[in-house]
Amino acid sequence: MIEVRKFASLGHANHGWLNARHHFSFASYRDPARMGWGRLRVWNDDEIAAKSGFPPHPHRDMEIITYVRTGAISHKDSLGNSGRTEAGDVQVMSAGSGIQHAEYNLEDEQTTLFQIWIEPTRPGGEPSWGARPFPRETRAGGFQVLASGMADDDDALPIRTDGRVAATTLRSGETATYALGKGRKAYLVPATGSIRVNGERADARDGVAVEGVTDLTITADEDSEIVLVDTI
Repeated sequence: MIEVRKFASLGHANHGWLNARHHFSFASYRDPARMGWGRLRVWNDDEIAAKSGFPPHPHRDMEIITYVRTGAISHKDSLGNSGRTEAGDVQVMSAGSGIQHAEYNLEDEQTTLFQIWIEPTRPGGEPSWGARPFPRETRAGGFQVLASGMADDDDALPIRTDGRVAATTLRSGETATYALGKGRKAYLVPATGSIRVNGERADARDGVAVEGVTDLTITADEDSEIVLVDTI
């Protein structure tokens, strides 16, 4: 089963400083048919105005992956961690037994990002945060794993769940494959461009929910940047 969820059908909340689209039920947006996808619980498509952001707030028992599309986001947390993550790069926070953090766009321009929440394999544990650059050119033409809790993904940021976050950039006409595996689910979003997933078309910022398929073939109809979550 491959279901394309059009961008216009997503949950929407515009707070002025934050213009957000919700692929799954979140905050005041509720859709019983879109409560999550396996362990994937949240995929928010956020536009954050310059010199604004999320003030300190708590999390626990969630793996939170931030994929910055344009601009940059600055992080500060109760563990003393701080950092700035630029476009194309990734930060990961394992909330574990509890952490408080703030996320601000300190830039002079709007920042856009995907914020992805995945339920951990086990609750609790020491909270942690990390970030690293992933130059877009290193994933051109094929998927690169950005964050993972699975074996053999040593070059990825660690997360505490049986899943991974991967991304690729494809030029128009290029094709990439992804081996999903039996019994697993995928959710992918083209940040830009237009793609076909096993023949099903998805445009920029549409969501594609996949289950019951072991191998994915993604073809770009336009130059495209694609982010994918592989989970159970």
